[in-house]
Amino acid sequence: MPPPPQPPHLTYPWQPAPAPPPPAPTPRRQPQHAPLGHHSDLRVLRTAYRWQRRVATLTALGYFVVFLVLSACAPSVMTARVADGLPAGLLLALAQLPVTLLAIAVYEFTARRHVDPLARRIRHQAEVDARREARR
Repeated sequence: MPPPPQPPHLTYPWQPAPAPPPPAPTPRRQPQHAPLGHHSDLRVLRTAYRWQRRVATLTALGYFVVFLVLSACAPSVMTARVADGLPAGLLLALAQLPVTLLAIAVYEFTARRHVDPLARRIRHQAEVDARREARR
């Protein structure tokens, strides 16, 4: 609902004069890409980083959980001898270090291959946007 029209004269002598309407904004040339906050690359980067975290975490924790379940539910498997006096439980426990290192290697590989290029591209676009805004 529009405001009621102002009377052409002042009702009271101390009443301030009505404010002039604000000037119309000058049209600006729009950038050819979407603003960074709405950029689809941010969604892609979040998704890639989320998958990267999940794969690395589930690799390391998954193996540890399997080891714990075998220790609790299958002690006969853990005490079985694999080689001369080497129980399977000790071998599986020692295998946790290579599995953890594998999870770290997969994390680094996926970071270098997928996540870092996306982050670099977004960072570059943000710098370009900042320079463009500074020139205005």
